[in-house]
Amino acid sequence: MYEYKVPEDVLSGKTTDVYFKRTMDILKAEGINPTVVMEVFPTKDGMLCGMKEELALLKEILPEGAEVWALKDGDLMARKEVVLRIKAPYQSFGLYETAICGYLASSSGWATAANACVQAAGSTPVTSFGARHLHPNVAGPMEYAAVIGGCAGCATIIGAEMAGVNPSGTIPHALVLVMGDTLKAAQAFDKHMAPGVARVALVDTFNDETVEAIRVAQAMGDHLQAVRLDTPRERGGVTLELVRELRARLDQAGMQHVGIFVSGGFDVEKITYFKENNAPVVGYGIGSQITAAKPIEFTADIHEIDGRPVAKRGRIPGVTENTRLQRII
Repeated sequence: MYEYKVPEDVLSGKTTDVYFKRTMDILKAEGINPTVVMEVFPTKDGMLCGMKEELALLKEILPEGAEVWALKDGDLMARKEVVLRIKAPYQSFGLYETAICGYLASSSGWATAANACVQAAGSTPVTSFGARHLHPNVAGPMEYAAVIGGCAGCATIIGAEMAGVNPSGTIPHALVLVMGDTLKAAQAFDKHMAPGVARVALVDTFNDETVEAIRVAQAMGDHLQAVRLDTPRERGGVTLELVRELRARLDQAGMQHVGIFVSGGFDVEKITYFKENNAPVVGYGIGSQITAAKPIEFTADIHEIDGRPVAKRGRIPGVTENTRLQRII
């Protein structure tokens, strides 16, 4: 099981909004440290994610006797539903409000976007391929969130470790270009990769996709499980018509066992279009539809101080009931 470690910059408070650091300095100087109840909620519906990282942080910073209730990663959440409640001396965690909200915001945005793709794809597996669109420091949490959102797999090693799955991948254009031939690249991949790694050949690098696919399929026989289409926009992208033609030509060549995996520019709308038109594909590789998802904003409010119900204007004082919350600390 992956062990979450809180980065030193988070623990030191360097990632927080400076006014929380100044608040801690003031309260320490004044000797004020009440036990408070803080509740965290989203500004819109979605799928919750980031709670494992959240828990790792809270275990580091909260003193004995603190109490935490939360929903879990993968739970659907409603707008303004309390997903996390913390009861502890304020100075033990007040510095970390920025991180407490941020862990949930990005990961929930990614998980929600991934889930939309998965729902659109129905029974066809979706794999997260978008780590290249993000800073590498957040590649793992993003891919973990994608799997929480329902993706069958993810591409990065760290993301797979966090999600408890094997990393998924085919063949990059770089290997085909360096080796100078699609078939040579596919055969080398087959030769050197472990038996459990899926044999999926990329067939759009040099020549017509249908020609390359049949050439590779005929040479590799039962070793080949699928071909991947990643045709760039400059050549029209991956279209329904291309997929149908490739499926027909593979079938006519006696290669019914070879599936078609598609990637490049797929979003919920395009997946839905393929699904509604019964596109003969065995999987989707999704990138920026997940990685470019807008974070879901979370708000943290103090609702109780030393047992006294409080709230800022516009909010209701006192603990907000949510029977779905589970005690985790």
